[in-house]
Amino acid sequence: MLLSRRVRPGAHRPSGVGLPCRRPGREECDSVGFEEHRPRLRAVAYRVLGSLSDADDAVQETWLRFRHADVAAVENLGAWLTTVVTRVCLDVLRTRERRGEEPYDLRIPDPIVDAASGPDPEHEALLTDAVGLALMVVLETLAPPERVAFVLHDMFAVPFEDIAPMIERTPAATRQLASRARRRVRDRAPAPDRSIAVQREVVDGFFAAARAGDLDALVAVLDPGVVLRSDGGAARAGLTVTVRGARDVAGQAVLFGQFGPYARPALVNGAAGVTVVRDGRLLSIMAFTVVGGRIVAIDVLADPARLG
Repeated sequence: MLLSRRVRPGAHRPSGVGLPCRRPGREECDSVGFEEHRPRLRAVAYRVLGSLSDADDAVQETWLRFRHADVAAVENLGAWLTTVVTRVCLDVLRTRERRGEEPYDLRIPDPIVDAASGPDPEHEALLTDAVGLALMVVLETLAPPERVAFVLHDMFAVPFEDIAPMIERTPAATRQLASRARRRVRDRAPAPDRSIAVQREVVDGFFAAARAGDLDALVAVLDPGVVLRSDGGAARAGLTVTVRGARDVAGQAVLFGQFGPYARPALVNGAAGVTVVRDGRLLSIMAFTVVGGRIVAIDVLADPARLG
């Protein structure tokens, strides 16, 4: 269930080989060396794939390749493992394209949900770079090479010279891919206000206005260019919509008023959000991007198959 899985983004340089293993046997040494890098590998895979389960599978595949490889001469184990997990992720992205696994116009990536009081320490490596759900949605629109170039360079400080062989490009072409992706991210997913308290105040104001059916109050907390994205999956295809503009989003948001009594404050990808729970059943996860005291994006996952 998504509520039990968190992440925190962060820009980390590849670390080197782990501390010498003092346990007997290669298997124990391998496990110690790999586990030191597991959180970072999972963070890379989540950002590239947008799926927590696929990220876990990619890390497991990386472990299997590591176990069967001769890494005795590897000088930088962290960099080597990052290369392997990235190539595994690229294979997954290309398989998705070939199989046409995304039949809907919009797919909200897996959200990372924590209690409103603060993130679970287990998920902090996934969320270290304040990778909000709106940013993850934009990453979903990038071609695989663009996504890899941007994620590895801008979020994990991997040099273009190291990324280029992974995506079969020159370093100069890789730099251009990252630059193109960066512009798209900057235009479509602006950095949110840093204060969670400010974000929460704005989100609370949104729900208060929605419950009251106050269209003007809703417009007041929405940015003029706000976008509402909702993913209902196959079971709720009618809920898969994209709405733009403060007036139109406010009109749609009035319908959220009925869910007000069931909305519970939460952190969604490290930002103020809510879970909607009725009779013990998770109905939706809502993420809000607040910039300058106004909501610029609302991302809703309402797909029963993914909510668990």
